[in-house]
Amino acid sequence: MAGHYVIDRDQEQDGPAENQVAFTVGVIALGAKMAKADGVVTMDEVNAFKEVFKVPEGEMKNVARVFNLAKQDVSGYEAYAEQLATMFKGNRKLLEDVLDGLFHIAKADEALHPGEEAFLSQVANRFGFTETEFSYIKARHVVASKRNPYEVLEIEPSVTNEALKAQYRKLIADNHPDKLMARGVPKEFIAIATEKVATINEAYDAIAKERGL
Repeated sequence: MAGHYVIDRDQEQDGPAENQVAFTVGVIALGAKMAKADGVVTMDEVNAFKEVFKVPEGEMKNVARVFNLAKQDVSGYEAYAEQLATMFKGNRKLLEDVLDGLFHIAKADEALHPGEEAFLSQVANRFGFTETEFSYIKARHVVASKRNPYEVLEIEPSVTNEALKAQYRKLIADNHPDKLMARGVPKEFIAIATEKVATINEAYDAIAKERGL
């Protein structure tokens, strides 16, 4: 059904428009299947999805059909993940943004279920991320008291102070709202980016305090 939605919506429009709709459908379907990964779709997860992707009132019925069909079963997520991976092969940051959105849904009930983590790991793998890269992304979304600040900043504890500062500046720059908009991220993802920047800042502050910087 989602495939027909893409074709019907944009058969007369240009490539970027088709990509935007395919991106939308892919995020909706993966978000719904993410919510189902722990066995039950809760209202917290539905509300978290709405926070990640606000839908125009006129499109609500289409989105609801895609979401409600997708949430019935986790199976079939592979096609959506691979479609997004193919469409945005040269835009790994955008794929990382999608993973951040899925994590946002997963932790809506204040717990990351093993089934959800396994689902996210599989999606990340199909997006082309290594296990190490996935561990770095996951580190930003675990409970604050359990975060490893070095993993949040995607660095090893042996890093020099100069390299630490350089990596911190890079991560902050990469997640600036202007950068996200430039790589085609819906404006609703800006809230997630703001949360990510706060997490990055906290991690850097913790390491800086530890090192007396």
